[in-house]
Amino acid sequence: MLDWKNYRKQLVARIGEIGASSPDTLAGYQTLSKAGNKHNLLGAKTRELIALAVAVTTRCDGCITVHVAEALKHGATQEEITEALGVAVALNAGAAMVYSARVIDAVKSHEAA
Repeated sequence: MLDWKNYRKQLVARIGEIGASSPDTLAGYQTLSKAGNKHNLLGAKTRELIALAVAVTTRCDGCITVHVAEALKHGATQEEITEALGVAVALNAGAAMVYSARVIDAVKSHEAA
């Protein structure tokens, strides 16, 4: 398994290098990242739990290490994180079902041609 804390430090350093070379790119990303804070309707913990579920579905290790730290900082428990991950698992399975239906649709289309 990864050393997640060290990975986070390395990642932040590399992203800092990207920001030095392309400050507008980093600024744009930061604007998007902070957008949910403006009205704070969901609260920081809920946003972090959502971020973790999305991190799993997008397979983003960097997102995982950043948002685990933030979720814990905002009081998320391992049980809450696990429940959010269950949503990610279900969505990935659901997406596979949807795309399976698309395959069957393609089969029917090709057979009809």
